[in-house]
Amino acid sequence: MADRKAELERKKARLAQIREEKKRKEEERKRREQVEEAAKASKKGPDPSEIERKRIETEQLLKDIGIEEQKRAQAAVPSMVAAEPPGVTQKKAQPSADDRPLPTLARKSLKLSLTDTSVINIPPREKVAYSKETQTIVEVQEKEESEEEIEPPPEVEEPPPDKKEDEEKEEEAQRPRELTEEEKQQIVLSDDFQSFINNTSRVMERALAEDMDIFYDYGGQDLEEREGPEAGAKMSLQRQFNDERWSRYRTVTYLDWSAQYPELLVASYNNNEESPNEPDGVCLVWNMKFKKTTPEYIFHCQSPVMAATYAKFHPNLVVGGTYSGQIVLWDNRSNKRTPVQRTPLSAAAHTHPVYCVDVVGTQNAHNLITVSTDGKMCSWSLDMLSNPQESMELQHKQSKAVAVTCMSFPPNDVNNFVVGSEEMAVYTGCRHGSKAGINEIFEGHQGPVTSIDCHPATGQVDFSHLFLTSSFDWTVKLWSVKHQRPLYSFEDNSDYVYDARWSPIHPAVFATGDGMGRLDVWNLNNDSEVPTASVTLDMQPAINRVRWHSSGHQVACGDADGKVWIYDIGEQIAVPRTDEWQKFVRTLSDMRANMVDSQDEGGLSSGRTSMSSSPLR
Repeated sequence: MADRKAELERKKARLAQIREEKKRKEEERKRREQVEEAAKASKKGPDPSEIERKRIETEQLLKDIGIEEQKRAQAAVPSMVAAEPPGVTQKKAQPSADDRPLPTLARKSLKLSLTDTSVINIPPREKVAYSKETQTIVEVQEKEESEEEIEPPPEVEEPPPDKKEDEEKEEEAQRPRELTEEEKQQIVLSDDFQSFINNTSRVMERALAEDMDIFYDYGGQDLEEREGPEAGAKMSLQRQFNDERWSRYRTVTYLDWSAQYPELLVASYNNNEESPNEPDGVCLVWNMKFKKTTPEYIFHCQSPVMAATYAKFHPNLVVGGTYSGQIVLWDNRSNKRTPVQRTPLSAAAHTHPVYCVDVVGTQNAHNLITVSTDGKMCSWSLDMLSNPQESMELQHKQSKAVAVTCMSFPPNDVNNFVVGSEEMAVYTGCRHGSKAGINEIFEGHQGPVTSIDCHPATGQVDFSHLFLTSSFDWTVKLWSVKHQRPLYSFEDNSDYVYDARWSPIHPAVFATGDGMGRLDVWNLNNDSEVPTASVTLDMQPAINRVRWHSSGHQVACGDADGKVWIYDIGEQIAVPRTDEWQKFVRTLSDMRANMVDSQDEGGLSSGRTSMSSSPLR
């Protein structure tokens, strides 16, 4: 405020100075006008006549240009004669006695006179004017005019003081007013300002983090030069996501890609024991489209988030299942990071940890399906989470409830499902009908089942009856709902296997992650004993979750250190050839044949099966 007052004082002093200068110039102008009027009045005294004055000025001009009086007299006589009428000229041409002394008089002093018919053109005095566009003075045309006095340039008109004051007042009104601290705080805390900051910061982070390779060769030559001819059969790290505040010292519990925005990946995290004041549950949305390293959205709640998924037909909604049993719903259109909806902690809903959430159905008829470890399956409407629409206890033959750890629905099926349990068994069941509940049991694992995934069945042959499971017994098993024993057991791992997922585009490819930080990609049409490609994460943290991108060219995995890794899968592995489906049919036939042989030989006691030949054809 002190600077503002000082500036106003300086402006007032300047305005007073301008007024004094204006007043002084006005007085000088009036004084000059009085002097000119006095000079004009003095010239009105006894003067020769107008003709005599012009004559004197003409003689002076002729004398200045060097014409003698005698020559002027001789030249003037013929001109005078020519100017008179013919009769008069004839008469004057004959000299008389009275006219004879004239030559003598002309020699002594000739006196010129002007007739009314003589015209002398004298150029007018040139007025020098100044304009705002140019300041160049026009050159004097005649020599004699250079001696004339040049009028002083006209004064530049200044706006009157009142007008200047009005302009200053208007300028003062247009100048923005400085806000008080209270007003600043009110604006910062407003919803519009928060929304603007969030959207703008995301855009700026994207722009600052971009680092595109404009010389990339899509013909594949660069790939061969960097990694050799076998580069298409390898995995390469593309991105890594982690946040110092929100993901450090937390474990990734779930991953899911957005169906509407394929570049968005949501990751859920459990609690951070190092920071008890931070929220226990966190969900971060990462963006693959831009090179920025910060999350696109940050959501949290007061209980560790054990599972999270995008609402399939609502691209703005993220659903989470928590350790307390609550189902929470976040909306990225809201400026809040906390859930916009949540289920009650009551007997009507879940009261045990929820590890399974999935949205099934169609655009116009879909439900959220959740299962907790107490065997309770609930069906919800995303519009209202106060009470479940349906609930069912999952029990096998009236025994104790199934402690469900994972769940999967076959493609385009909203009724039948498969679940894995802590009791090392896998179950099939259905939601509706006379056989609602658990139907069949599949035994073969020697430890709790950590994941289950039904075959996506996209292509020429229907493989929807197949599903994969992983377990703490260090194995991954391939099952068919048509057989209660595993078709094959993959035993290449040396630690807990936490997740196994089918490729969305290749019928015989799947990925697994284990407790040693090893990510494996298998192609059953090539080999069933060892993975086709394998990579180990830095520092070897346990890989808890694996998710394929819908394109089938990328795999995301989340580890126990809170980091999300994105790997590109080589085209030789990811892209199926036209005969892959028929080759996989033959592979499955060989597996069934070997399974029957193993049963006949009593090999099922160990719970493991193997194939006679290493590569499958």
